[in-house]
Amino acid sequence: MWICIAALNLALAVMLGAFGAHGLKARATEAQLGWWQTATDYFFYHALGLLLIAVIMRVLPQLKIKRSFVLIQVGIVLFCGSLYFMALGLPRGLGAITPMGGALMIAAWLDLAWKASKI
Repeated sequence: MWICIAALNLALAVMLGAFGAHGLKARATEAQLGWWQTATDYFFYHALGLLLIAVIMRVLPQLKIKRSFVLIQVGIVLFCGSLYFMALGLPRGLGAITPMGGALMIAAWLDLAWKASKI
């Protein structure tokens, strides 16, 4: 299931990246395109991270890292989602959510490091 979720994230990242490059370019401001690009970059990096974590969970089942996976997934939704919505013209106040998503991503990687250091 975890590999499936990671693969779906990667597919969605490709679709959103393509939309930004082709469908949004003519309608968006420079700032909006920048937000879209940042969201897409972080989406890809962390979707690949999800895939890596899913593989690690298969290879090292004794390493309990489900929480890291969930934190990254929620972080993607909050961080990237808020940037995508702002790029589409929704209120810039959504930017207040972005750091929360980033903090969850950081927490996920620190959680993974902590768990890995124990084995």
